[in-house]
Parts: sequence; C-alpha cells; structure tokens
Amino acid sequence: MSNTVRNILITIGGWIAGSLVNMALVNTGNMLIPPPAGFDLNTMEGLEQAMKLMEPKHFVMPFLAHALGTLTASWLIAKYAASAHIWCVAVAVLLFFLGGFYMTTILSAPVWFEMTDLLAAYFPMGVLGYLLGRKKK
Repeated sequence: MSNTVRNILITIGGWIAGSLVNMALVNTGNMLIPPPAGFDLNTMEGLEQAMKLMEPKHFVMPFLAHALGTLTASWLIAKYAASAHIWCVAVAVLLFFLGGFYMTTILSAPVWFEMTDLLAAYFPMGVLGYLLGRKKK
C-alpha cells in the first residue's frame, strides 16, 4: 500500500475514532450532568431551548468531548501515518475545528464557552496529540 493511501486511510480512521470518543463523552455527559428538566437534547430545537437554562457545569463534558476527540484523532494519526504526519494531523484537527465553528453559528451557546472551546479544544489538543504520537527519531 502506498504511503499516500495509507495516510488517507489513517486520517479518515483517526477522524472517525475521535468522533466516536466525542459522541461517547457527550452522551455520557448527559447522564452524569442531566440537562435542564423538560428538554430533549437529541434535537437541535431542544438543545437551543435548553441552552438558555444551562449552567457552566453543563458545558464541561462538551468541552472535554471536543478536546479528547481531537486529541485521540491526532494521536492515532501521528502514531500510524506513513509520512507527513503533521499534515495528516492538521487535516483532522481542521475538520474538528470546522465542525465546532459551525456549531457556534447555529447554536446560541454562551460566548465564554464558544471562545474557550474554539481556542483550547482543537488546535492545542491537536498539537499535544501530535507530540505524544509522533515517532521518536
């Protein structure tokens, strides 16, 4: 298998693995820290309505989900990519960031959370995952 094909497959696989971590943590978070009573967070309408009543504790797990999902993907990609590790990691991190940025445009979360999430959950975790997963020379 060529390095290019391997890199593409590893990048897609890392992104999927990171997305699974993200989803698992978000779902677990709703069990650990229940949403405001009477709201269904499984729909965008329910999430938007509940957002007005959410406290800072409700944003801990989404932040961890975004950060650890990105960290997982970047670590896996850096560890297993055949070459050009940093570029493969950058692609996955950019996908996670764009997803997070898109969510800030469609949901009215508090600005403090949106800024913290966008500035601390994606690129710093991507760099950390890269540093932890890269092959030592």
